[in-house]
Amino acid sequence: MKKILIISSSLLLSGVAFLVFYSRWNAASPTRTCASCHEISNIVDIWGESTHRNIACKECHGTALSEGIHSLKEKGSMVFHHNSKTKPEDVRISEAQRLRVLQRCIGCHQTEFAKWNSGGHAMNYSEVFLNSVHNKAETIYDDCLRCHGMFYDKGTVVDIVEPLDSIGPWKLKDANLADRPSIPCFACHQVHQSGNPGKRQNLETPASLHYSRVKKTLTSFYYRRDNMYFPVLSLTYPEITYRSVPVKISQDPNQSLCIQCHSSNAFNMAGTSDDRTPRGVHEGISCLACHDSHSNSAIASCKNCHPAISNCKLDAEKMNTTYRDQSSQNNIHFVACTDCHSKGRPTKHSNP
Repeated sequence: MKKILIISSSLLLSGVAFLVFYSRWNAASPTRTCASCHEISNIVDIWGESTHRNIACKECHGTALSEGIHSLKEKGSMVFHHNSKTKPEDVRISEAQRLRVLQRCIGCHQTEFAKWNSGGHAMNYSEVFLNSVHNKAETIYDDCLRCHGMFYDKGTVVDIVEPLDSIGPWKLKDANLADRPSIPCFACHQVHQSGNPGKRQNLETPASLHYSRVKKTLTSFYYRRDNMYFPVLSLTYPEITYRSVPVKISQDPNQSLCIQCHSSNAFNMAGTSDDRTPRGVHEGISCLACHDSHSNSAIASCKNCHPAISNCKLDAEKMNTTYRDQSSQNNIHFVACTDCHSKGRPTKHSNP
């Protein structure tokens, strides 16, 4: 009986000691916990300069007990690798872990998530890789993962869908991938990227006024092959031409991000492949001048420049301006003056 009492007391004290240590660890500054591990100290340094620097690591990544056995297994694996002879060069989260972090992002970014969820970038693996119309026009190949499924870490496109031909029928090798987002928030947003949290302006300090602030771009391009993010300011613009004449491209930094996926063929010819670089009357305009940054919707943008009562008596919002309809003569990406005014500039009518 005495032996059982001693064992029980020891277990109880050990449990209490663990809970105290666990509570203190989670309450401590990341610089004293996460940053003490040299494998991730670099990430912690970047986090310290990011927009999220006032948010504790656990708010996004969880704790050792937040997901039960999975968390314990994951943290135990970190300890093992840390003390083994084969230490990983860098600590990276898996695609499944990214999606769990995404659920935590929604807690703060509900509006942005709602817009993304209603837009074209919210497509899942099933909608991408089982699209019969696209698959019959272009055979699925590994570079599809550059823009669709860039975080897939179980292999290549061969491990996602079969067959890789233009005949089909196609099916996912893993049915669990069907509803998985193929272009999640992390495709354009680097969580640890340098930035400043938003703050209220001080009317007595002119430099703090919103129109005096230096605009920071918080988007980046994730390059799958190198497992690296490239901030938009480090990306270059391709020299796109139309009929051998260079097309003017907007210098909006985010434009360089759009072009990474909505790109032209190997010869950089405008309008080829998935290129949607504006030319004609909209040449030089940024994608974000018309498209909402998260929902991609452009349905309400025409009226910003083209009122319903215009000089030509046409309501731009009622025109067939969509990119999807290849027969449209008013595709906003490529429409030119001559598409409507084939006989040249119309004569100005005098007022009655």
